[in-house]
Amino acid sequence: MNVEVISNFGLIYYAFLNGLEMNLDTILKAKKEATSIAAAGIVFPMIAGSGLYALHRRFYINNIFKLEEVSTHVYLIWSLVLSVTGFPNLVEILSELKLHYTGLGKVALTAAMIIDTYNWILFTLLIPFSTYSSNAIYSVLSTIMFVIVCIVLVRPIITKFLEKKTEENELDEHQLLFVVMGLLLCSYVTDIIGTHGIVGAFVYGLILPRGRFADSVMAVSDDFGTGFLASIYFSGTGMRFMISSVFSHANWKLTFLVVILLCVTKILGTLFVTSLFGRPAKDGFAIGLLLNTKGALALILLSIAWDKMIFFAPTYAVLISAVLLMTMVVSPIINLIFKPRKRFQQTKLRTIERLRIDAELRMLACVHTNQHATSMINIIELFSATRLSPVYVFGLYLVEITNRATALVVAHMDKPTSQLGGQTAFTQSQVELENITFTFEGFGNRAGHDAFRVETTSVVSAYESIHEDIFNSARERGASLILLPFHKHLSNGNLLETTNSVYKDINKSVMQNAPCSVGIFVDRNLGSFSKTKLRILMVFVGGPNDREALAIAWKMARHRNVELSMIRIRLFDEPVEIESTHFEEARGILSYVMDEEKQRELDEGYISKFRYTAVNNEDSISYSEVDVHTSEDVPRVLKELDQNGCDLYIVGRGYYRNSKIFSNLLEWCECVELGVIGDILASNIFGSSSSVLVVQQYGFGGMEFGKKNSAKLIVKTE
Repeated sequence: MNVEVISNFGLIYYAFLNGLEMNLDTILKAKKEATSIAAAGIVFPMIAGSGLYALHRRFYINNIFKLEEVSTHVYLIWSLVLSVTGFPNLVEILSELKLHYTGLGKVALTAAMIIDTYNWILFTLLIPFSTYSSNAIYSVLSTIMFVIVCIVLVRPIITKFLEKKTEENELDEHQLLFVVMGLLLCSYVTDIIGTHGIVGAFVYGLILPRGRFADSVMAVSDDFGTGFLASIYFSGTGMRFMISSVFSHANWKLTFLVVILLCVTKILGTLFVTSLFGRPAKDGFAIGLLLNTKGALALILLSIAWDKMIFFAPTYAVLISAVLLMTMVVSPIINLIFKPRKRFQQTKLRTIERLRIDAELRMLACVHTNQHATSMINIIELFSATRLSPVYVFGLYLVEITNRATALVVAHMDKPTSQLGGQTAFTQSQVELENITFTFEGFGNRAGHDAFRVETTSVVSAYESIHEDIFNSARERGASLILLPFHKHLSNGNLLETTNSVYKDINKSVMQNAPCSVGIFVDRNLGSFSKTKLRILMVFVGGPNDREALAIAWKMARHRNVELSMIRIRLFDEPVEIESTHFEEARGILSYVMDEEKQRELDEGYISKFRYTAVNNEDSISYSEVDVHTSEDVPRVLKELDQNGCDLYIVGRGYYRNSKIFSNLLEWCECVELGVIGDILASNIFGSSSSVLVVQQYGFGGMEFGKKNSAKLIVKTE
């Protein structure tokens, strides 16, 4: 009994947090398609469920386990369990599959939120009729009155008080205890009037303010309330599950068929509605499968039915089997249909070098803070955008999942707007997103919509896999360039200090498998250049990354306020000795050497085109060469160039694995993702005050960082 009391408290707290996570604005602003899908996801299973229960009773023949008596209560609970969608569970699945920011994922999330909300309403209305038939109408009317009082009277008072406390940073763990007392009071009231304690907890969560207050509550109590207490409650559901009652009778195959059919009802309803909106059958099937995800409410309904002896063991086991099957098959089947983790590999070459001069340049600017957004705008502004050659900028705010993933995903389903309330109405990440959106849109308004188009959005994911969200966003928007902020920021003077070392890992992960070219921007207060001349120095050594860097510098040089100097470093050193003991590795090395020759030809061709087209026709563009013979010459040459002064360096990440000079310098690199030259220019020891843009061309990155070659076959080229 003691354990059951504790577990029920955990259930109440779980329902409270579900209410706190719900976003009524998203539900009220839902589009017609999502609303229609949600309606079908509720109605179809409830109608079909009655027939499937009749089939279950007809097929089930067992002398040991008896079925319950037929009643309205049984049909109501049975149908309601089938109509349920577990919104928090769906968020977890979509986040794991990296589908929650796709068009399909957003429709599924909105429909699931609508279904979940209406399931709670149906739960409130139908449970009294299922458990207290004689006085059910009084329970329902009392519950409706309770909800009205909470929304109309209690909500304005408690919201004003809590937002004021939150804004003044006066809320602490002791004061949050009174919030828990209010939760217990609301649960007690709804339990007394004959509904269920979790209804009061859910309503209480709905009326509390969102934003920083909700963040505080979840941060303090989520792990204990849901991770420990609620788990005790749900474990009881499994303890009651007797699978032998399903498969220990003569017609068990037909009973298993009923379990399969229970999984199909919501999918059929969704397929019908999505076909009316012109969606492919594959999308309709996927959305239906996602909405089949069950969660806590389905288990709560089954537990109530067991406790009130509405369901006996066979019916309980059949529904539990269906609920488990519905939820377990979602991830594997969706992954099989869409292969979301591999979609970014199925792209065409997207590079600036191959972009037509009159084509729209699409770039994805990834930011962690509003300061990063300001820095990105300074570099984006350099791209020469015109009506004939426009630039489309997608600002992508990267948010790390903390505490409950559902709350963060819901918070970022729609952009926050200042009209909805003060800053306390937003979570910290929403406030940052609003500032980032304002920064990007302000740039778009200044630059002119004919030349620059700007769009801002956010992704919520674990930092370990957020690079996959970046890949999906780049692929869906057809981006040719991903811009990433460096993991260090400018602090005292020209010194760079680490902002977050995790940003470095994200940058490395993006550069390894990006679906387009990538640039890492090291900002040393580049600033705006609208009224002054900005000097760009492009250092060219050779290879695809340097050609991509030159292509970007060339595009920037078309701006009237930009002066471009291109310095070509010519290497006069011995080739690196590459060894291998295996024939396959040796053949790969020989192929690589042949590729080096091809790259030299491409370098000469692209530089000749640049000199003939740009240098000979533009006074603001210059070209020069410098010879390098040893590793010590590289820092010396760069230091001499830096003394001449420039505002921005543009360099390639490096493709010099067959050069002894750079292979020796690579061993001393602190930031391998910047390449040799980029690492030197960005280091505090070098002492430069100029910003740096390091570029990697798509198709020639993906090198594994930190791995060294160990081989025996020596290959030399002239």
